[in-house]
Amino acid sequence: MDLSLTRRMLIGSALCLPAMGLFALTLPANAEEGAEEGAKESAKKSAGEGDDNIEHRLAALEKRTGGRLGVSVLDTETSISFGYRGSEAFPMCSTFKALAAAFALARTDKGEENLDRRVSYGKDKLVDYSPISEKHAGTDGMTVAELCAAAVTVSDNTAGNLLLESFGGPAGLTDWLRSIGDGTTRLDRTEPTLNEGRKGDPRDTTTPDAMLDTLGNLTLGSVLTEASSDRLIAWLVASTTGKERLRAGLPADWKVGDKTGTGPNGSLGDIAVIWPPDRGPIVAAVYISETTVPVKELNPIFAEVGRVIVEMV
Repeated sequence: MDLSLTRRMLIGSALCLPAMGLFALTLPANAEEGAEEGAKESAKKSAGEGDDNIEHRLAALEKRTGGRLGVSVLDTETSISFGYRGSEAFPMCSTFKALAAAFALARTDKGEENLDRRVSYGKDKLVDYSPISEKHAGTDGMTVAELCAAAVTVSDNTAGNLLLESFGGPAGLTDWLRSIGDGTTRLDRTEPTLNEGRKGDPRDTTTPDAMLDTLGNLTLGSVLTEASSDRLIAWLVASTTGKERLRAGLPADWKVGDKTGTGPNGSLGDIAVIWPPDRGPIVAAVYISETTVPVKELNPIFAEVGRVIVEMV
């Protein structure tokens, strides 16, 4: 598929609008017992049948988490979308790294950054889980492009922090998000404290709807140059951390680019751009929070959301 055509010719310019604003009808109020009213109201689909089934399936999946499930999905081929708790805040965890890499690309597009610029750093900069950056501490350092690749493809935490340092820290990333139309997503801290994810804490959060819109605009819209969007997509497709999440529920011949996140207090996420064969892409943002269920038991929840996505095609 010609990604450049997909990027420039989105049906109805869907990604210029909030995903939930595209919905044409609200589901009946007979949601899975125990699901809160806000979740019932947000489980929507813009067209077609099976709305009630989607609502019940997502509510049942949420029940299995023991916490909250947030979902936002947009099919750019048809402009059909569905969601669940799409306007509620969830901790981003490492999904922020896709945004940080995108900001580095945006700055490069404007001549404010150079992807070949080498960043030197000492071992004092290293934080937990830095499988690539730890090899270069105190030696040759890494280029900005290498930091982006490490942050997105293996979720290297030090690489993520060094990217943040390059453009004004968490506040710099948040300011840039505001400038491109995301009035919701915010980053307040660096790795690893940004993963804290305590209930009710607004820091370092997004909503599924906001993340879907931003990810779509960065990969399929015009925020970045075509070359930079393609580079971001390549990093997302090369990501190795999401094999057991959304990817696990999608057919093997579907191209997927994603970025996952996992925190210590029951917070998980997976944001993705998905290309079924011979059609336009699908954008998805899925988050879980406030659960005590082990990660290995939560990964299948993401896979099941992936199967719901398959059924909408």
